[in-house]
Amino acid sequence: MKLYHHPLSGHSHRARLFLSLINLPHELVEVDLMSGAHKKPDFLKMNPFGQVPVLDDDGEYVSDSNAILVYLAKKAGWTDWLPDDLKSAAAVQRWLSVAAGEIAYGPAAARLVTVFGAKFNPEEVIGRAHAVLGKLETQLSDREWLVGERPTIADVAIYSYVARAPEGNVDLSAYPAVNRLLRRIEALPGFVDFIGTPVGLAA
Repeated sequence: MKLYHHPLSGHSHRARLFLSLINLPHELVEVDLMSGAHKKPDFLKMNPFGQVPVLDDDGEYVSDSNAILVYLAKKAGWTDWLPDDLKSAAAVQRWLSVAAGEIAYGPAAARLVTVFGAKFNPEEVIGRAHAVLGKLETQLSDREWLVGERPTIADVAIYSYVARAPEGNVDLSAYPAVNRLLRRIEALPGFVDFIGTPVGLAA
């Protein structure tokens, strides 16, 4: 099993983190985004959208970080990471959608401005970041994990970009419950850190 990734990509880290948490042997293959390797024909055969990460499971290609989380949980039979009861499964899917939506357009976009020079409006994306962080804080006010009594792929999906939100000038100090969730994830066996960049509030 191979994971095509880039170390500064939170989407890539999301997939790498879960592979490590479930202790699934894999090879990391770094994709040189700066040279446009993700737009070359060989890579586009694996993912026509030209994005990392891509999971190669013996010739079965899975792209999109959240899809990879679902695939790996199903493959490994981890019903604790991806519950199969209707209510919990729907709740996990809801937070995967948040990771692909509000997280991507909030803290992830704010980080893109400072790390990669993206041309987003900083005030707008930072405002979106605080809006979704407020929702996360409310969700976590009386619970340790986003869904149920133990970690799920929902927690994995939101971790990387929230943990590195300060790189995008998003201050996490007003969100104690969110910070507690980050520390719980970091304490899990198999946790692998997301490389930090000294920009924004993390400078």
